Amino acid sequence: MQFTLSASDETFRQEVRTWISQEFAPDWDGGTTVSQEEIYAAGHETNKKLAGRGWLAMSWPKEFGGGGATYWQQLIFNEEMAYHRIPVGSAVGIGFAGPTIIIYGTPEQKARYLPKTVSGEMIWCQGFSEPGSGSDLASLQTRAVRDGDRYVVNGQKIWTSFAHYADNMILLTRTDPGAPKHKGITYFLVDMKSPGITVRPLIDMSGGHFFNEVFFEDVSVPAECLLGEENRGWYQAATTLDFERSSVAGSAGLRRSLEELVSYFRDRKLVTREFRTQAADLRISIEIARLLSYQVVSMQSRGLVPNHQASITKLFNSELGQRFARVGFQQLGLAGQLTPGSPYAPLYGRYANNVMTTVPSTIAGGTSEVQRNIIATRGLGLPRG
Repeated sequence: MQFTLSASDETFRQEVRTWISQEFAPDWDGGTTVSQEEIYAAGHETNKKLAGRGWLAMSWPKEFGGGGATYWQQLIFNEEMAYHRIPVGSAVGIGFAGPTIIIYGTPEQKARYLPKTVSGEMIWCQGFSEPGSGSDLASLQTRAVRDGDRYVVNGQKIWTSFAHYADNMILLTRTDPGAPKHKGITYFLVDMKSPGITVRPLIDMSGGHFFNEVFFEDVSVPAECLLGEENRGWYQAATTLDFERSSVAGSAGLRRSLEELVSYFRDRKLVTREFRTQAADLRISIEIARLLSYQVVSMQSRGLVPNHQASITKLFNSELGQRFARVGFQQLGLAGQLTPGSPYAPLYGRYANNVMTTVPSTIAGGTSEVQRNIIATRGLGLPRG
């Protein structure tokens, strides 16, 4: 069986590559030699440039400011951006919040949020996880109480990526504590500048500041910011999570990293039988990850919603990323422990950093255990234990 794209799709791939070559220097290293703040700022500027070309929300319908592109064109774009390590800002708005609003939002909500999101002006973060509600997200306890034409929110969210940059949050709250846990949840679109919201940084083990904890103290949220129906927010959340898990770019980034790692060992004549075997295994796994992503896109292009298929892709990609980081780290020996910034760090210290930054990949977006449960029950039809 041939897995090939159409001639027009391959022409589009070349168009993306040409744009990248025009906007970024040939020796662009993916941002390993600059600060996280500089990378984020560069990503925000990239998003604005992409918006100007109609590429930021490429697969959104044109009526909502998107490019109206096919899912295959979106895949091609994502692959090229990942392969060339092009910095982008927070993906929550374009990837998760916007598509969920398109499905469930009122006309007023679409008019208010989508234009600024698709232009790159409005940055979003995701307020789902809590200190006691991660894998069992439906056990969340952040409360929203109706008070006239508003809701009053109290509680805490954690692991909120880029909350310190965000303008708005997609927020899950409990509005009916007496209902079964999946049925008393409500989904809100919240202004992060609302009085009573406090954002505190969580520094990860690599020293990076991506995560935050967010506190809500008597935060007033207008009723028109409710997305969907009160007490039925779990259904909107499930849609958001399906968008989050259907990643189609991870394999391209890993393919670039493997090519660099192999070249590093070849150039220095350090290739051993063990390394050759591990590199071959990783290349096969990367190809599997690519084909899993293509299955997700194939379903989307036919109007289907990938559910357990998205979980399979997410599970395989996140665990492969960890395995790849460990292989590179171990094969580079003691020098592999040197972090970015050290003049003696091989490959910019990328593997010492990756070993640490890939730790949360099997937790964020639903743990590997949660993904396996979804695959078992929804994919294989197995009974719940």
